[in-house]
Amino acid sequence: MAQKTYYITTAIAYASGKPHIGNTYEIILADAIARYKRFVGYDVRFQTGTDEHGQKIETKAFESLSTPKEFVDEKAGEIKRIWDLMNTSYDKFIRTTDEDHEKQVQKIFKKLYDQGDIYKGEYEGMYCTPCESFWTPGQLVDGKCPDCGREVHPAKEEAYFFKMSKYAPRLIEYIEKHPEFIQPESRKNEMVNTFLKPGLQDLCVSRTSFKWGIPVDFDPKHVIYVWIDALSNYITGLGYDVDGNHSENFKKYWPADLHLIGKDILRFHTIYWPIMLMALDVPLPKQIFGHPWLIQSDGKMSKSRGNVLYADDMVDYFGVDAVRYFALHEMPFENDGVISWELLIERINSDLANTLGNLVNRTISMINKYSGGVVNNAGAAEEVDNDLKNCIRAYRIHVNECMEKLKCADALTEIFNIFRRLNKYIDETMPWVLGKDEEKRDRLETVLYNLVEGITIGASLLASFLPETADKIVAQLNTQKRRCTELGTFGLYPSGNRVTETPEILFARIDTEKMLEEIAVRFPSREPEPVKEEKKVKEPEKVEPDKIEAVVKEEITIEEFEKMQLQVGQILSCEEVPKSKKLLCSQVQVEGRVLQIVSGIKSYYSPEDMVGKKVVVITNLKPAKLAGIESQGMLLCAEDADGNLSLLTTDRADVPAGSMIS
Repeated sequence: MAQKTYYITTAIAYASGKPHIGNTYEIILADAIARYKRFVGYDVRFQTGTDEHGQKIETKAFESLSTPKEFVDEKAGEIKRIWDLMNTSYDKFIRTTDEDHEKQVQKIFKKLYDQGDIYKGEYEGMYCTPCESFWTPGQLVDGKCPDCGREVHPAKEEAYFFKMSKYAPRLIEYIEKHPEFIQPESRKNEMVNTFLKPGLQDLCVSRTSFKWGIPVDFDPKHVIYVWIDALSNYITGLGYDVDGNHSENFKKYWPADLHLIGKDILRFHTIYWPIMLMALDVPLPKQIFGHPWLIQSDGKMSKSRGNVLYADDMVDYFGVDAVRYFALHEMPFENDGVISWELLIERINSDLANTLGNLVNRTISMINKYSGGVVNNAGAAEEVDNDLKNCIRAYRIHVNECMEKLKCADALTEIFNIFRRLNKYIDETMPWVLGKDEEKRDRLETVLYNLVEGITIGASLLASFLPETADKIVAQLNTQKRRCTELGTFGLYPSGNRVTETPEILFARIDTEKMLEEIAVRFPSREPEPVKEEKKVKEPEKVEPDKIEAVVKEEITIEEFEKMQLQVGQILSCEEVPKSKKLLCSQVQVEGRVLQIVSGIKSYYSPEDMVGKKVVVITNLKPAKLAGIESQGMLLCAEDADGNLSLLTTDRADVPAGSMIS
């Protein structure tokens, strides 16, 4: 039986400058999807590249005293360097200055012209140079470009036009019959209702006001505009040939399974590109996913605003996999994700250093301490072992379900649920207690074996997202990553195997205040998250403590107290409750579940302060609605004489979420 193929592409990056972390997110996401598809058995083709023509590049090259080709060679090299730095496993890096691409673009233009889909005319309108787009006065927003918000200017020139309206009804019908074609669903509705159904104007597909582009071979004063040039890379990079002499790669991998693009260029990919393919009589891609943006807390990243974060700067401080983890885990499926230095540090400390790194380190250390580094399956099983195996099995299935829907953030959460469950298993079985009783030797070895086996399964799933980290984990366990088909079986780790003698620290905990101060010195113009003033106050004068007059309540029995279930919870995310001056809504991890808890603590904590904290939670409180939002528990706080609140937290970061308080 032939292996199933999977062709995934990113949008090609515009070679006008260095990509920031928001641009880099797309290649990281595509890489995680491509790696996972390979993991589950697909023959994957992964293509990315650079868009290198246009007036903007011609202008920038002139300003830098270089030729356009010299300019794009440098910028394309920088983009490729960032993609390689982030450990992305693309198979093809196409450049629109590649000779074979340019040749096919000319042939595509000529074919569309010969069959009457392209005609010569004249364009007059308001032109945006950065976007290289013409607009009618009615399309402008406050007199400016509706896409980028910049100034426009009147322009008039001879141009060739593509008859978009000819194919619009056919495209509407296709989208309606293929609901999976545009994802997420909200993006599809926008394209159909806002652009297609009101009626499409014919599209300008050539320019004469600049020269840096692919010439129209039968009318050389025109250069082929970006729409045909850039969009056709998805087929020319596979070896498409207008004359029908297609390469084996094109025959094998087209139509594309997924075009992964930013939501800001959805119109070009879901309207212009499919219509071009229809005119060429080429099958349409199976799915186009318009992902949201990864933005700074003060808005979309912009060099003019000075709020740009670059992937290589972040890697210098935290490493490739930490940056990959944040980008993949913090981006919601449909809404924009927020990034800052402070949030990145919090996530590294809470998830990577604590949940994952500490688990691996503790496990290997215990094996060396109690078993001389040798892992044995002594077969002394107990019921808690079955619960562990069932949880891991369920999380593994959930990972695959999430990836089928392109929900990478949710898939990563499910993988880390495996690591959280293993941390809980350590607390349940208490190997340090078993190690004191020689009669429980078999049980101790079984517990340690189960930990190694569970970590191996988790690392195998993690490899698509954090490949270097997964390799480090299995190397320390002296084993190999599992194939997908092997993950359904618990117990494949070879009994008698020996782990590394000295475990490597996968992710070291970061001193937030010290790191932010260091970043502020290196990047003074980028305004990293400030260290809160209260962390820098002088030593307070000695004063008499406030007298707390606690309300004396009616005595209760121990049985009444025991009705409350108090547990340690870890705050995964937190946000302000809209239109509320007091309320924050937190997602709190407790064992294998996440509780949504609304608390009146907004005056004392920001959402960023909350993420990663280990807090005391009442987990069996009857759900109630606050400001229309269901709250499924309560965070416990202390209150001083002035009414100031302080969350009750644990003094040890390694206390697992879900630990009982008694």
